[in-house]
Amino acid sequence: MKVLKFGGTSVGSAERMKDVAKLIVGERNIVVLSAMSGTTNSLVEISEYLYKKNPDGASEIINKLAIKYYEIVNQFFSTSEYKQRAKELVAHHFDYIRTFTKDLFTLFEERVVLAQGELISTGLMHLYLNELGVNAVLLPALDYMRTDKNAEPDPAYIKEKLNILLDEYKDAELYITQGYICRNAYGEIDNLQRGGSDYTASLIGAAIHAEEIQIWTDIDGMHNNDPRYVEETAPVRHLHFEEAAELAYFGAKILHPTCILPAKLNNIPVRLLNTMQPDALGTLVSNKIEKGKIKAVAAKDNITAIKIKSGRMLLATGFLRKVFEIFENYQTPIDMVTTSEVGVSCTIDNRKRLDEIVDDLKKFGTVTVDNDMVIICVVGDMDWENLGFGASIVNALKDIPVRMISYGGSNYNVSLLVKSSDKQKALRALSAYLFNKK
Repeated sequence: MKVLKFGGTSVGSAERMKDVAKLIVGERNIVVLSAMSGTTNSLVEISEYLYKKNPDGASEIINKLAIKYYEIVNQFFSTSEYKQRAKELVAHHFDYIRTFTKDLFTLFEERVVLAQGELISTGLMHLYLNELGVNAVLLPALDYMRTDKNAEPDPAYIKEKLNILLDEYKDAELYITQGYICRNAYGEIDNLQRGGSDYTASLIGAAIHAEEIQIWTDIDGMHNNDPRYVEETAPVRHLHFEEAAELAYFGAKILHPTCILPAKLNNIPVRLLNTMQPDALGTLVSNKIEKGKIKAVAAKDNITAIKIKSGRMLLATGFLRKVFEIFENYQTPIDMVTTSEVGVSCTIDNRKRLDEIVDDLKKFGTVTVDNDMVIICVVGDMDWENLGFGASIVNALKDIPVRMISYGGSNYNVSLLVKSSDKQKALRALSAYLFNKK
């Protein structure tokens, strides 16, 4: 059995939902659906109005979104019976959302409101498949997907409850379920955060020991560079899990970073496919490594570099611990680190506590801050014994000032820090030198 996840753009209209139905019918798999594109943003906007105690503003957005769904129902279904059933489903969910315009609105209510998008999209797809005569079963994610007291998925619970549901519906031709939503350790409706539908698919795959996890989007797999900035990019046909994780973290948005670990630990390949071009090969992510090959380049924006220079660091023990404890105290993760005998440079992507961090760091040395930076990540088999890779990367950027270079922390990536204004030039130079060199 496979797990197939379809993102918001893949189910963004009645026509696209019909295309998805064509792709999933015929094999007994579990299909994970996100909310239709734009829906979660609208639900977030509704929640913002309710937080501000503006029920009229919320009602206006609710009514607009409901009208959109009624139009989709008319386009999606062909029989009057199923159109009516679908309209009743839509009305039920929007009437439920409207109940939150009358009382106190908290984070708990917001999570319930945000869950409605996935519940509607899966409900509509389930009805459509039934209209086609497919024996599809709706598996409510809220019945098996749960996080623990640390807000981390509870794999033992997920496996037990999901397999009970599958045993209950052994005769089903197809299973439909929601991505993103879950219950927390206290039984409350919660979610796996944005991008959580990828995570749902991976957790389900691990729970049932799936043959394969497929992530369907509107892009033909991961590309070897960002097509928004670089011409002549090409899909990468195979990635190691570690390579995919590096690319996902450093800017390649097609695959959510959290999706990778459950699949990797259970040795389940993940295939990235394009709903608009279902025959395209896409990208296969697995535990296999292609030796001696650079795969792709990605960029992470909005980076701040911080340098701490101090003579007290020379031959001193405990200096780095004290520095890193400051970032930990302010719950600010570090991306890159480079050190010398008298200084340490690091980068962060969250400036929220920057002033406090800098103020505390000044106790240990002279602090310099560089804003508007970008991390360029080059991914592939970067084992230190591979001759020439480091030189090739540096040579490609010989005309671009590089603030930091991080190499050796991973066998799969070399990271370089450049100014935001040099981002496009750097991406193009790396593509020309690494992938398109004649």
